[in-house]
Amino acid sequence: MVNNILKFFILILVLLFFLIVFNYYFSDKNKDLVINNRSNINKNIFKNVSELPVLYNDTNDVIEFNSGLDDSNKRNFKRNFWELFK
Repeated sequence: MVNNILKFFILILVLLFFLIVFNYYFSDKNKDLVINNRSNINKNIFKNVSELPVLYNDTNDVIEFNSGLDDSNKRNFKRNFWELFK
């Protein structure tokens, strides 16, 4: 008997929860908030993009190529990879 009352109480709570959520979701207040937020998103994006600072390129002559690379390739190093299989 107590078990049935508990199940009925839980069922009523679940149904009440869904009813409240449903009523809030389809209320005029929520619809107005959604419409207002959607219209303000575009305004905020344009406002934020227009306030971005312009960064100028200051990376001229930053990369220096190493000319010593050719010298290291001319030297022959003994490779030990094939000796690992012996």
